[in-house]
Amino acid sequence: MKAKEITTAIPNESKLIYDWNGLNGASEKMGSVEFNDETLRDGIQSPSACDPDIESKLQILHLMEHLSIDGVALGLPGASARQRNDVRRLAEEIRDESLDISPNCAARTVIADIEPIIDVADKVGIPIEVACFIGSSPIRQYAEDWTLDLMLRHSENAVKFAVDRGMPVMFVTEDTTRTPPETLARLYTTAIEAGARRICVCDTVGHVTPPGARALVAFVAKLVADSGEDVAIDWHGHEDRYLGVWNALAALESGASRAHGTAFGIGERCGNTAMDQLLINSRLLGWTNNDLSMLSEYCKVTSKAIGIPIPSNHPVIGVDAFRTGTGVHAAAVIKARKKGDDWLADRVYSGVPASMVGRQQHIEVGPMSGASNVEYRLNELGIEVNPDRVKVVLAAAKNANHVLDDKEIKAALVLS
Repeated sequence: MKAKEITTAIPNESKLIYDWNGLNGASEKMGSVEFNDETLRDGIQSPSACDPDIESKLQILHLMEHLSIDGVALGLPGASARQRNDVRRLAEEIRDESLDISPNCAARTVIADIEPIIDVADKVGIPIEVACFIGSSPIRQYAEDWTLDLMLRHSENAVKFAVDRGMPVMFVTEDTTRTPPETLARLYTTAIEAGARRICVCDTVGHVTPPGARALVAFVAKLVADSGEDVAIDWHGHEDRYLGVWNALAALESGASRAHGTAFGIGERCGNTAMDQLLINSRLLGWTNNDLSMLSEYCKVTSKAIGIPIPSNHPVIGVDAFRTGTGVHAAAVIKARKKGDDWLADRVYSGVPASMVGRQQHIEVGPMSGASNVEYRLNELGIEVNPDRVKVVLAAAKNANHVLDDKEIKAALVLS
């Protein structure tokens, strides 16, 4: 929020919140930052996820559009008839509703995987980016009995096949973060020469750390610059070492222009980089200005559709993200509100303003609460506050092993 949006009763934001994050000057150097949503492809590859019905997928697609997400992976149409039908329906929705989000579909570097994407694009009449992927690391080569020459031949043939049929191509190297530079140089150069105009750097097994992400993307950016072609760089990460968001931000700082993610980080094994966290961090860093008021709804709808609950402590969109039962924390929020402006209350004990994502701060009563918590809850419930009532409810909270819900607060007053 800009200082000019703050009421005159509140001091200038920069005087209340010192921001160390801006000291390296990265925000001033950032170019355009984009996002590609993998929820409907890589996300539902989670072994715990259900493949949503098409109506749910359409609802999720529209929520992505509302969040100004730039690209969406519609699925892998070469996998099954259902996948192909869903991809076509989603592409028709993008066409018929004139959505700004750009579609792409995954395919191995195999002609049989690419043909269904071309078929859908031709029937629907909109461009669909072909995301051709091939494993690139030595460990993958050894497991598959591939030679580099074979990989180069498959990559060149697949990219040319798609490009010759008028399809935009993103060339994807799986396990990029465990691949030596000479292999990457040959694969990416081959793909670019064959017509790929986007390449994707993948941390497929969540191996890399932020310094490694920076070094790798800088290396790839130089390859692109040396090619003389206008080629964009994507970053696709996973959470096996819980570094997905950090790695994605490092990649964007180092030359990638688009980062991939999924709703609340769903995906294989430990999941993908969380799209919600990419969006909120990019907004708070000043890289983007997307309207995030529907961010919680996007995650809730996805959660219901795939049958995976959102962890209660998940940042920003978890049920506990803006909820406190601790006396000191609650007192600070309450005192801030008494100063007459919700802006202060929304930030005094929160690194992310709840209002930015369509939520609000919640104060509960529990074992770690103080009198101010009780007074606040009683006011919220429309119950007149007096010292005896506060004492009764606080005693009940201190004897409980959990935060009291509203029924328990009322029951404590009745029993007194």
